[in-house]
Amino acid sequence: MLAEESIVEHPVEVKVEEPTNEEVDPILHERQEWIKHMRLKFCIRPEFEITKTMIHEDGTLNQDYFRPPKGAKPEEARKWTDNDKTLLIQGIEKYGIGHFTEISRELLPKWSGNDLRLKTIRLIGRQNLQLYKGWKGNADDISRQFEKNKEVGLKYGTWKQGCLVYDDDGLVEQELLAMKRSDTATSADNEDSEVAVDDDVEMEDAIR
Repeated sequence: MLAEESIVEHPVEVKVEEPTNEEVDPILHERQEWIKHMRLKFCIRPEFEITKTMIHEDGTLNQDYFRPPKGAKPEEARKWTDNDKTLLIQGIEKYGIGHFTEISRELLPKWSGNDLRLKTIRLIGRQNLQLYKGWKGNADDISRQFEKNKEVGLKYGTWKQGCLVYDDDGLVEQELLAMKRSDTATSADNEDSEVAVDDDVEMEDAIR
């Protein structure tokens, strides 16, 4: 019986060739070098100690700089509640649309002025709040404005994701300006009526 020959497998050495300078895309290399140069020029600011470890000496990013510190707790996710909505309405009634910093400071400190601006867009149903600057109203007033904006949006096909947006032809803006003039005139008539009633009451009191 012939003895079986043992087969010894020798590991095959695989040689990985490093890319030579000729194989590197010269345009890409130039861009990378320019980025490194700009980082070295602008990222490190002597007056800000924290920036000294932002990049390495060759201009590459220090990844450890951008990682959150050990033990850091992630920010708690904020949830917009019905109570927050009520407080926002109170703020609009007191300060008016556009005064979101004041509303945030006094009533909703967890939400920034910009956060409240975005919430108001949803609340009143109009993306551009410029014509509402300084406008004040309670929950019922806001609800009526929402319905008016929705009506205009459906009329011109510009009711998008729950709010009115402007069209390219300016038709929406024209109608909103007309509505504002009408509301202003109605408000002025109501004030005149109230003044007339007050005058009548004063006259009756004088006669008595």
